Amino acid sequence: MTLRVVLADDARLFRAALAELLESNGCTIVGQVGDPDGLRAMVAEKRPDIAVVDIRMPPTHQLEGLHAAADIRREHPGVGVLLLSQYVEAAHLKDLVDAGTRGVGYLLKDRASGPDFLDAVRQIAAGGCVFDQEVVNAMLTKPRHRLDALSAREREVLSLMAQGLSNSAISANMHVAAKTVETHVRRIFERLNLPDAADHHRRVLAVLAFLE
Repeated sequence: MTLRVVLADDARLFRAALAELLESNGCTIVGQVGDPDGLRAMVAEKRPDIAVVDIRMPPTHQLEGLHAAADIRREHPGVGVLLLSQYVEAAHLKDLVDAGTRGVGYLLKDRASGPDFLDAVRQIAAGGCVFDQEVVNAMLTKPRHRLDALSAREREVLSLMAQGLSNSAISANMHVAAKTVETHVRRIFERLNLPDAADHHRRVLAVLAFLE
């Protein structure tokens, strides 16, 4: 069966090279995008077997690709996700694997060969799990910390709280609904086991945990 693939990377030349490699090995590219919103829309429309996603994408080139991949895992569990990056982002993978490790992978661009990449695509599309050894090592050796219980999205909210932003300001900064921010903040309080108190006091305690 021909694998149907969506590619998401803002580097057009790199994306084109991946497309040529995949197509020359029997895959069908059903969509190519360069931003996370385009990725979400393309996956919803095309329902590919797998999405190959660069972690750092516009507009900030931080973790937009990772967040989009986590959303795809939750909303389209039948779609495999392969993350590509030049960096080990082990501290932010909780969102990605919250839905389980079936059909998910993470390769480092500077270490994966063409055959490695093609093998990972096939394994992940079939429901397998493929992680670069450096990523695995980072996940196993990373020291435990209170913030380990937080998802990547919750860490992002907490970092904005640490900058002094209110819920409404965080909502505007992240382009999400105020109710969504309130949910994230509530979960941060719960996962950090902060005592019942006025919200202002709990926000201070949460920020202190972030700065530890």
